[in-house]
Amino acid sequence: MADTAREKKAGTVSAQAWDVAQKLSKAVSIALAGKPEVVERAVVTLLARGHLLIEDVPGVGKTTLARALARALGTDFRRVQCTSDLMPSELLGVNVFNASERRFEFRPGPVFTHVLVADEINRATPKTQSALLEVMSERQVTVDGVTHALAEPFAVIATQNPDDMAGTYPLPDSQLDRFLIRTAVGYPAAEVEKRILATRGGAEPVDTIESAVTLAQLVEAQREVDAVSVDDSVIDYAYAIVHATRTHEGIAQGVSTRGALAFLKAARARALVMRRGYVIPDDVSELASPVLAHRIRLTGADLGSGGWASDSRRDDASRVIHEILQRIDVPL
Repeated sequence: MADTAREKKAGTVSAQAWDVAQKLSKAVSIALAGKPEVVERAVVTLLARGHLLIEDVPGVGKTTLARALARALGTDFRRVQCTSDLMPSELLGVNVFNASERRFEFRPGPVFTHVLVADEINRATPKTQSALLEVMSERQVTVDGVTHALAEPFAVIATQNPDDMAGTYPLPDSQLDRFLIRTAVGYPAAEVEKRILATRGGAEPVDTIESAVTLAQLVEAQREVDAVSVDDSVIDYAYAIVHATRTHEGIAQGVSTRGALAFLKAARARALVMRRGYVIPDDVSELASPVLAHRIRLTGADLGSGGWASDSRRDDASRVIHEILQRIDVPL
């Protein structure tokens, strides 16, 4: 089916939702110059109510990206430096006995925010990593049998350095599956980096970003992502890609149904970012690697030595996804 036919079946997406996506992209681009693809993926993640995993070397803008998103939303963000001695209670919160009132009071941890930055998440122990599973999946925290809901919107932006695996605990399948998109920032282009060196003074560009949208506007735009239509031919295309990860000779474990649902959710969000009320095959193919590559396990992957997070394994997984895309016919 041609794009014109898909347009006729487009879902109802308001101009306000498109405006939210545009303003967020423009604001974040101030701090992350020359990285439109990274900015797009960050905004897609936010609109799809997902979480973002950034693997890259130190100093290329991972935390800057998180700060830029928070400032564009006009809200604070909480940053946690993950270490081997970080306890789950230091993330989630703890019940403390109030002697004067003779009762326990819950003191919330840093996860009670709108944007949580978990630096070097793979340096936290598996026990502490697991403490984030409920938070990321259900937007709530359970301590001593009592459940505490988090405010919307809520997003985790986690970073890890794929080149330095000493003293780290590779993220398990269940943790990786909680991240909608995995991406890298990378070094800026030569022209952009020279301009940064020549013009960067005392003030950081991220500090100049002003609130672009309200939290209420973001939440409304997130709701409208579900109104973006997906034609049957595009669903078949996305499913063919997912199914191929389960039958490919180089993949030991393919994408789950939950991963497939996340794939379409991200495609809907990208369509909204591109000012469309309907998904096209390009939305699916552009997001295939950042959404699916970290959800597959390659044949012979050594999880005990950090195979999931290493540069070579990450690149190998992306190459396999691209190979799958080459094998599958794109719907007209």
